[in-house]
Amino acid sequence: MAKQHSNVAYQVMWNRMISIVEEQAQALVRTAFSTSVREAGDLSAGVYDTHGQMLAQAVTGTPGHVNAMADAVAHFIRKIGRQNIFEGDIYLTNDPWQGTGHLHDITMVTPSFCNGLLVGFFACTAHVVDIGGRGLGADAASVYEEGLYIPIMKFAAAGEVDKTLVSIIRGNVREPDQIIGDVYALAACNEIGHRRLIDMMTEFELSDLDGIATFILENSRRATIERISALPRQSATGEMTVDGFSDPITLKVKLTIEADRIISDFEGTSGLDRKGINCPLVYAKAYACYALKCAIAPEIPNNAASLAPFEIKAPENCIVNALHPAPVALRHIVGHFVPDTVYNALDKILPNVVPAEGAGCLCNFQVSLRPRMDAPAPAGAVRSEVLTFNSGGSGARPGHDGLNATAFPSGVMTMPVEATEHAGPVIIWRKELRPDSGGAGKQRGGLGQYMVVGAQEGYEFDFQAMLDRVDHPARGRRGGGSGAATTIGQDDGSKMKGKGKQFVPHGRKVMMAFPGGAGYGNPDERLKAQVMRDLALGYISNETATKDYNLSAEDIASVEAAVRKGEVV
Repeated sequence: MAKQHSNVAYQVMWNRMISIVEEQAQALVRTAFSTSVREAGDLSAGVYDTHGQMLAQAVTGTPGHVNAMADAVAHFIRKIGRQNIFEGDIYLTNDPWQGTGHLHDITMVTPSFCNGLLVGFFACTAHVVDIGGRGLGADAASVYEEGLYIPIMKFAAAGEVDKTLVSIIRGNVREPDQIIGDVYALAACNEIGHRRLIDMMTEFELSDLDGIATFILENSRRATIERISALPRQSATGEMTVDGFSDPITLKVKLTIEADRIISDFEGTSGLDRKGINCPLVYAKAYACYALKCAIAPEIPNNAASLAPFEIKAPENCIVNALHPAPVALRHIVGHFVPDTVYNALDKILPNVVPAEGAGCLCNFQVSLRPRMDAPAPAGAVRSEVLTFNSGGSGARPGHDGLNATAFPSGVMTMPVEATEHAGPVIIWRKELRPDSGGAGKQRGGLGQYMVVGAQEGYEFDFQAMLDRVDHPARGRRGGGSGAATTIGQDDGSKMKGKGKQFVPHGRKVMMAFPGGAGYGNPDERLKAQVMRDLALGYISNETATKDYNLSAEDIASVEAAVRKGEVV
């Protein structure tokens, strides 16, 4: 007979489970081969009950992975079949529609047994640098071109790794050692979670997780619905237009707050793009839920029950509900704009709560380096794939400035220059904040970045751009100004596109300016002391201080004098 526990004991176990999955995630960070995992934290980790319901998620990770992965384990259970689940099994897939949205994410699920009884599952996801095909980019016309597809299957059966599967993966990717290393890292991270869970179950004399699962899910659902029920019963619409691939796309949402749920309906959103920026619904849902939880119930832990009251709808084959075989490699570009679209609607119901628009999607690019072909290359020159994650500025908040070069909503970290240059023969010539890129306002938008990229002597490269906000910069809220737009070109003055693979010859550099976040509120209401501090820090120029904030020549002179003396303004 299972031992009875008090609510206090269950609360201690809940906190322990959150710690377990955080250790699970950190194990993946420490053992992964890909820089996107090690340096940027592009991953997720979680623990589930025997029904595939997520009980806890790691703090480390991205909403697009964690919230999408919340639905994944149920797919694994159905596909593998309960009768085929055994101790020592490990399952994996990179199915965009049953995983986290594109082929470059590998999701791994491990059943957890205690004394021979299945008690739950651990799952984790990581973005791998290469999965074959055309490489990470928007150029494909269907998912079949985007890389190797791995259906839900067993990576290991009762402890025996499928060597045929390993050979197939190795034979279809550009960086086989790196990818297989990441797969084993995913398996190891689930194993760490399993060991810690068994330790907890032993300590608390648990034979299963039914009691703690019921406690977590019931309390999370009740707490979330309490927050929703306190909101006005209203509906509002929001929309935004972004660059798209060759044509702009418009995202539209109708937000409806009911007593026990919030419905986000994306009817009216643009249809599919011919290129790979389409977004499966599971990924759009992940970011819509994240946006609402941030605004309404940020401190309630993420799990199946706290996510359930947020319902997401979208017409089939609109750009946020792309069906197979649509190309989806860069689904994050559209998915990362979903929160600002939702906030455009929510701001009409709950004023002075949500931020202004920010850079939105990550400012990523991948460099495919090879020995130069227009002249003899240096001895020992080899091909290399280097992926780097970067961020523009986030939007200003009702009571605070936007964060500089900070990824919202993805939450991933910007990769250090040293780690990027260590990954291959690439040179980052410049990486610094971009003055005047944050939109003016009572609260200023966060700054974007300048970045200049080239290759070592003897190399040429293809540059796979994954940028937006070139033609549609972030819009201000409540009177705030727009953020600066993205720019991209080569150092000889030739223009480049914001998306797609583009050749860069030997000796050339790519010059980029990433977008700034928008401002919040009337710039005339910004405190003079804040303007002077921005000027002293180099966040704004003299011209912006005068034009946008009416700073006098005398005040500018006093700031310049203080800076020369090394004084704090």
